[in-house]
Amino acid sequence: MVCVGAIWEWGKIARLTLKNQRIFLTILFILLLVIIMFLYFNKNYMINYFLTKIFCWLSLIWWFIALILVIFYPYSSIFWYHSLKLHLFFCFLTILPFFWSFLILREFHYKENNLTGSWLLLYLMLLIWSMDSGAYICGKLFGKNKLAPHLSPGKTWEGLIGGLIISMFVSWKFSRYWPLKIDIITLLCLSFIISLVSVLGDLTESMFKRAANVKDSGHIIPGHGGILDRIDSLTSAAPLFVCLILLFFNI
Repeated sequence: MVCVGAIWEWGKIARLTLKNQRIFLTILFILLLVIIMFLYFNKNYMINYFLTKIFCWLSLIWWFIALILVIFYPYSSIFWYHSLKLHLFFCFLTILPFFWSFLILREFHYKENNLTGSWLLLYLMLLIWSMDSGAYICGKLFGKNKLAPHLSPGKTWEGLIGGLIISMFVSWKFSRYWPLKIDIITLLCLSFIISLVSVLGDLTESMFKRAANVKDSGHIIPGHGGILDRIDSLTSAAPLFVCLILLFFNI
């Protein structure tokens, strides 16, 4: 439901003015989610392995492109602002790997321990929440130097550093209680990279909203905007977390 709500809100950002257009986009997306779930739960190891690799590399490529778009905004918007196809393509590159990554994390090493995936998801959530909250608090208290004034004037370098420090502390504290056998240095490296990457998800959504002249993606959560506003950091953090533990850290 979170992904379906996010895709509905993206229709607004993509400037789909007609309600029927957004309904069609949402239905199409639901069908894709059903296909993904069918493929994932078919228990065919080769299909799962192949699709997981595809989603991992798609995520890496997409978020590298997103980083370039964010760094060079507003000039980069010349290439995609007027293209509905690119808007929707970016949408699917953001939401589908996000959905797939949550499936992978929940089922991670399920046969050995059916709670491993739950611990990983809890760790990821706490890490991103601590990063977001820490960046907000430190930015309010100490923020002077703008991080990305063209995209999100409220974000500062002081907030970013403060958020990273707090997320590292939460990661270290969490490692003392969870039952997974991961070296503390490996965990802190993962935490630092994922916390940093989560900022890219936030800035990327801000870029699309600013280009569309939209303040909030929706109003489903009073005082907090829409679903996309709540999961923007996770859209980059979750897929790249999966990429790191599968492709590089081999956990």
